[in-house]
Amino acid sequence: MRSLALLLVLATPALADPSMECPGSSQIEIGACVTETLARVDAAMETAYGFALNAAGALDTETGRPGALPALEAAQTAWLAWREAQCAFAGAQFAGGSGTGIAITSCRIELGRDRVTALLDAAR
Repeated sequence: MRSLALLLVLATPALADPSMECPGSSQIEIGACVTETLARVDAAMETAYGFALNAAGALDTETGRPGALPALEAAQTAWLAWREAQCAFAGAQFAGGSGTGIAITSCRIELGRDRVTALLDAAR
């Protein structure tokens, strides 16, 4: 199921602003759409992270040097914190206005898609 979600996310063309991918004319409709998109991106990221964890663990086992797996875990933890801080900044640019939530969610989608690509690269 998660592999299918990963494929769906990767097959979706990424536009400059994920909210532009969403049909609807109201902020409620667009907000619901970006929330659903973020759930798919986060699921794809979890799948890609699992692939990267497997590859890092295999590397550590093959080399007899446990370094890749803990480094990946630390990087993912740091990346998640950075994403939250970066997207809070994106939302702050709306000064608490009605587009704040959509901006934050769109930011999480954009950065999450990039992270999926990076994790898949690490899993090779």
